[in-house]
Amino acid sequence: MKIEKFEDIIAWQKAKDLTLEIYHIFKNNRDFSFKDQIQRASVSIMNNIAEGFERRTNQEFLHFLYIAKGSCGEVRSMLYLASELKYGSEKEFNNLHNLTVEISKMLSGFIKTL
Repeated sequence: MKIEKFEDIIAWQKAKDLTLEIYHIFKNNRDFSFKDQIQRASVSIMNNIAEGFERRTNQEFLHFLYIAKGSCGEVRSMLYLASELKYGSEKEFNNLHNLTVEISKMLSGFIKTL
């Protein structure tokens, strides 16, 4: 399948799902600096995939994929903190953690392909 728009990229779709889930789970969290940081990091994953794709050069796309991958690591790191601080259930942590690992692997594959 040829990717014609960033919305076709499965890693972007999964990053959007991750972002929506993070917004939902931490919606009522009163630790505003934590909530803001994890939300911004998750949005960064999907936005960097989109922005890189729209740049239309492999070199720039690669650059933005690396940024997206870094943001994915940041989200995963913050999820460990959320888990330790009991900012959600173990099931929520596991689901989000698995999604970040999956996205990270997809981004790695994309990077290798380019």
